[in-house]
Amino acid sequence: MLLPLQQDAPLLHDIASVPSDQNRLDLWWLGQSGFLIKWADHSFLFDPYLSDSLTKKYATTDKPHVRMTARCLDPAHLTGLTLVTASHLHTDHLDAETLIPIAHSHPGLPLFLPGPIIPDAQARLGDAPFTYLPLTHGQRHQEKDWSIEGVAAAHNDLKTDDQGRHHYIGFILRCGPFTLYHSGDTLWHDGLIETLRPFGCDLMLLPINGNKPERRVAGNLNGTEAAALAKACRARLVVPCHYDMFEFNTVTPEEFQHACARLHQPHRILQNGEKLTLFRQTDASVVAPCLPR
Repeated sequence: MLLPLQQDAPLLHDIASVPSDQNRLDLWWLGQSGFLIKWADHSFLFDPYLSDSLTKKYATTDKPHVRMTARCLDPAHLTGLTLVTASHLHTDHLDAETLIPIAHSHPGLPLFLPGPIIPDAQARLGDAPFTYLPLTHGQRHQEKDWSIEGVAAAHNDLKTDDQGRHHYIGFILRCGPFTLYHSGDTLWHDGLIETLRPFGCDLMLLPINGNKPERRVAGNLNGTEAAALAKACRARLVVPCHYDMFEFNTVTPEEFQHACARLHQPHRILQNGEKLTLFRQTDASVVAPCLPR
């Protein structure tokens, strides 16, 4: 099994030791599509999967979810969260064993998710004391110094309810001088570039495990597509995700790396539990360079 670069107490210490600075943003990859982002006095948790619930659920089926990378931390030990997201209903993005401990340590914590899935999410999470906040494409929740906005995702289609609300979404997070895009699970679809390019994203977090119907799972961007989407949207940096979690549904990041190199797209490959830091220069509106690894 792969081991996180940082795990448990050392990872929690690294998270807690980050200074509060509006011109600095820190991010940790927690595995699959899970990321923790710290900026100023805020902590934003995106689509965490920090349990073995799927491994247990599918252990005796013809689609075993054999975990490849050890869990980097116990979700009950996270503190000071500002929000958490669930981009759609699939358990590796909306996991009761991850989210219920978080809710009990953060009563009233905002959970941003697609409106049509809220009844199913509430049934899954029981009496977990979240504040459920729906988002759909183009809908923004604004706070004093940060905002989060929904972006339609195709997993595999742009599924909507009878009110036109999307079942699968990504998120644009704006915090101080930084703009980030977390795609959730998505394929490339019409209008995605036109939606994303005006945001001028400093960082895009994109899946690379691809779309293979023989797996009997909904698909995602592959490595080449993720690199091309970041380039088309003029992202200053792109980080891949959604791999190295389950043996039946993973890839290596080499295709993504080669495509980024060919397109001259700045990128960074993270290990589970690794930190990425971006700085906003106080005298310029650019992110300090981050070299690919």
